[in-house]
Amino acid sequence: MKVWRWILALVIVSALAAFGWHWVTEDPGYMLIRFRGINVQTSLLAAVFILLLAWAVLGVAWRVVRWPFGAFSRRHRRLSRQRLADGLVALMEGRHGDAERDLHRASRLDALRGPALLAAAEAASRRGEHVRALEALNQASQVAPRAARVLRARVLRRDGKSAEALALLTPEGDSGNLSPGGWRELVLAALAAGDTRRARSALEPLQKSGVMSARAYSALETQVLVASIQAAGDGAVLNTLWSQLPKAQRRAPAVIDAYARKAASYGLVLPAMDEVESALRREWSPQLVETYGLLAGDDLEARMRRAEGWLDAHPNDPSLLLTLGRMSVRLNLWAKARPYLERSLALAPNASAWEALGDTYTGLGDAALAQRCYRNAIALVRGDVTEPLPEGGLVGGRLDTRPIAIEERDVHGVPRLKE
Repeated sequence: MKVWRWILALVIVSALAAFGWHWVTEDPGYMLIRFRGINVQTSLLAAVFILLLAWAVLGVAWRVVRWPFGAFSRRHRRLSRQRLADGLVALMEGRHGDAERDLHRASRLDALRGPALLAAAEAASRRGEHVRALEALNQASQVAPRAARVLRARVLRRDGKSAEALALLTPEGDSGNLSPGGWRELVLAALAAGDTRRARSALEPLQKSGVMSARAYSALETQVLVASIQAAGDGAVLNTLWSQLPKAQRRAPAVIDAYARKAASYGLVLPAMDEVESALRREWSPQLVETYGLLAGDDLEARMRRAEGWLDAHPNDPSLLLTLGRMSVRLNLWAKARPYLERSLALAPNASAWEALGDTYTGLGDAALAQRCYRNAIALVRGDVTEPLPEGGLVGGRLDTRPIAIEERDVHGVPRLKE
């Protein structure tokens, strides 16, 4: 299509030129210039051509005359652009001192002043020179006020002055005039300052701004919601907050886990249990399975039977095995707890399973093995090497490291087809 457009345009221009030339040649006009006894006679077309040629010659002559005088300014622009490029590369490489020096030099060119000062402030902040960063931002605010305000809030937050950062962004946040990066900084500053209400209110405009990917936004949203739940002062406040949250926000496993633990701490065991069980029916979550086994209540035997039913769909889940082992310990079913915990450790060693196994051996009256399990739990937390249990202390004489099911299933319990 573009080729045909160019051909059509060329045909139209050629036709106009032909008709125009024919029109001019019929009557080219006549000009007479008389000056101090000198007579100049020419046609109008020639006069126009001579004027255009004279204008071009004068333009070239003017550029030639100006060239030596503009050499210094051209050199200044070239060096400033090079320093800006070098400073940004140094900033990315972590050479923050070099970056700050080059960027301050680049800021002497007016066209680069704003971005160079902002980058220099970022370099100074990463070095821990927050005072120097704020000084650079004071200058940058004259050129790029919105960007300087967002970066100032970030520098204050890094310096531990989250309340000041929040106060800086709140006026524009209330009026809805924050930039996309400003909404993110507002959420982070409010979260750090403990103002979870304002952090939650800024989540919606942050999502609409599109400044974060879906995964990053989901992680930040979960962090804000968990902090809000943990800040609830009593059960009534917690239930009010939970009922006000949108349905989509109440489905994240970490958020449900935080609510269940907080509600249980206020004696609201049944609501906590309902939320966990509903979430597990929608989607399997090892985190919620562990919480399910830790919640208090008088229906522990019924919950254990329900959890044992989940083994058919999730036979190799170490979190589920840990939960069954913990429930068995709470019910003093030591012989039943031990194989659950041993298999959980075989699939995914963790301190909680070692601790529960220690409780199991304590119930069995084997203090030596119990102490070894407790030492292994501490060693895992510290990152040290664990000490294996003696073969005589294990069921069947050795630890069963094989999965308890042959087939594999997805998170919904559907068997996977073998390739």
